[in-house]
Amino acid sequence: MSAPVTEVPVRPAHRDPNVLRWLGAYTASMIGDSVYFMALAWAAARTGSASGTGLVLAAGSLPRALLMLGGGVLADRLGPRRVVIGSDAARALLVLSLAAALVLTAPTVGVLVAVALLFGAVDALFLPAVGALPPRISGPGQLARIQGLRALAARGSSIIGAPLGGVAVATGGPALAFAAAGVLFALSLPLLLRLRIRPLPEPTETSGEAPAAEKAPNAWHDLVDGLRYIRRHPLLGPLMLVIALSELGFVGPLNLGLILLSEQRGWGAAGMGWIVAGFAGGAAGSALVLAVRGRVPRAGTVMCLMALVGATGIAALAQVPSVALAAGIAAFVGLTAGLAGALCGALVQTAADPAYLGRVTSVSTFFTYAIAPLSYPVTGAAVALWGTGPVFAVSAAVCAAGGVMGLAVTTLRRAELPR
Repeated sequence: MSAPVTEVPVRPAHRDPNVLRWLGAYTASMIGDSVYFMALAWAAARTGSASGTGLVLAAGSLPRALLMLGGGVLADRLGPRRVVIGSDAARALLVLSLAAALVLTAPTVGVLVAVALLFGAVDALFLPAVGALPPRISGPGQLARIQGLRALAARGSSIIGAPLGGVAVATGGPALAFAAAGVLFALSLPLLLRLRIRPLPEPTETSGEAPAAEKAPNAWHDLVDGLRYIRRHPLLGPLMLVIALSELGFVGPLNLGLILLSEQRGWGAAGMGWIVAGFAGGAAGSALVLAVRGRVPRAGTVMCLMALVGATGIAALAQVPSVALAAGIAAFVGLTAGLAGALCGALVQTAADPAYLGRVTSVSTFFTYAIAPLSYPVTGAAVALWGTGPVFAVSAAVCAAGGVMGLAVTTLRRAELPR
């Protein structure tokens, strides 16, 4: 099925029906994700094997890591809209089939691992494609606002999805929760089918090469050409390094590190919940500001400064004596990191040649979903050896290094978003 090619009028993203259709589809998919992971965790726990539960929950990470870059190639070859539609349709079919199977039989570790692997493989195609869609549905001047709307949808989906999954599991077991997730994935399809896609503009001369779609004879050459394009690009290359450093320094302490910190301080699950809520509130605040404002002057400088300032909050988290202070600092980290991340996403989408956007998005997503989680075992081992204070300080230094490096690169420091 070919995507309709229509010139989309440029209007504020929050008033553009085309953007709102994309946002509705994205939100339904993200809520479906949250419900799916809740259902998967409970179904795995009901197998009665702790090691099997861990295996099930970890299984989806492997195909994401292996296939993420290939997902970007596919998005560029077929178009991101087609890939997103196919991915959501495949996820709906897979999860609804599992729900039907669980009505008839109890879950086994083998079945759940197979589902997690398949779901992770489809996710590896979905994530780069959904990130590459915004420049195809609105004008360049609206991309920062769209990133803010996307971040708001992601935060809201987490708030809605986890309780919804919990209620579904409590009411009808994992089968009902998987069915709810499948319905949510299916709900995105009518909205995606109605998206109007902007035509690709002429390729830029930034890389000095024609688009890969015209040159590369196969997918492997597409991938290599995309990586070469990023490496040679004066803005995208430094941006990818900033993303890599920021994610490596941020993910470990803000996920596993906070759990270990809460245990050490005796704050418990309730204290951990308040800290996470503080972070989510700060991130939602930055997303709302960007969604309303639409453009931040000197976006490159602001992005790097927010990464640098936010790093101080990461270091401070391990030093505060109370849950209230930790939640306040977490809100500050969420505000700065959320603004930096949204600006980074907007800069990536405005700087990348549209013919390469799927591959560029897949590389930035690869650092977030595949490389950064590798810091979990390192964070855990380091906390066991040296405690939370030094580990949070080192993580903050890694994040700060990303901000400093960005400020040192003239093209990134002077980067602006379109008006």
